[in-house]
Amino acid sequence: MDLELKAHGEDWAVRFRAMASPCEVLFDLSEKAQAQWLGEQVHQETSRIEQKFSRYVEGNIVHRINHSGGQPVEVDAETAGLLNLADNFFQLSQGRFDITSGVLRRIWRFDGSDRIPSRKQAKALLEKVGWSRVRWDNPVITLPEGMEIDLGGFGKEYAVDRAAVLLAERTQASFLINFGGDLRAVGERRNQRPWSVGVEQPGVADKAELKLHLTQGALATSGDANRYLEKNGVRYPHILNPRTGWPVLKAPRSVTVLADTCTEAGFLATMAMLQGRKAEEFLADQGGKYWVIR
Repeated sequence: MDLELKAHGEDWAVRFRAMASPCEVLFDLSEKAQAQWLGEQVHQETSRIEQKFSRYVEGNIVHRINHSGGQPVEVDAETAGLLNLADNFFQLSQGRFDITSGVLRRIWRFDGSDRIPSRKQAKALLEKVGWSRVRWDNPVITLPEGMEIDLGGFGKEYAVDRAAVLLAERTQASFLINFGGDLRAVGERRNQRPWSVGVEQPGVADKAELKLHLTQGALATSGDANRYLEKNGVRYPHILNPRTGWPVLKAPRSVTVLADTCTEAGFLATMAMLQGRKAEEFLADQGGKYWVIR
């Protein structure tokens, strides 16, 4: 989808599609031309990030690492920053947040069906999972042959934060970025109005379960509204434990977290889902604002 610019009440909305998600930026601006230009800047930056870090793009840095055959690969500063982030998330989560776990998608297809793989299949793939098996000596990464990395666990959130930095350098106006439900608001709006956002009710399209007011900061949501399997009355969400190769059961339907950056909010929301029935206990220990739907 090409860039679309439309009036949105007193604001301007720029919309496009990227990273398999609808993307929107709302600008608290009256000047159409400025909103158009700013929207183009965001579109270009988001496209750059997707082309550089998507696992589906041949020849990019992720593709080169995944096809390195066990040989060391030297990366640029931006990629190194993301690998440092992945390493921090792995350590903080005690191995639950692992960018090498993407290979598990070979047996898990969260399409709403009842096709559940066997424990034997999951166990076989675990030989290819484990960030601790990767040698990361900035700026050189050595990925064991047969393993893969996938930055999709925080790629969209990173794109939101990059877009926010880019816009803050180019305008004093307030704006709200929304990439597939990952949001960040920057700047005070005219007349001190907050941005109104809704969190989708799991399983009910176009219906907001939560209506929130956001003035500054980021929101990220993790849940099983669209990606799950169900068999014999058991719902299997798409959140996988990389240590077992199996979905985390008894997790909330949806977790939304408020943080300073979208990357931080996304990590905390995913971590809460990985706690299963202890999601609320985990979030309470973090001391921030959150909303849980079960």
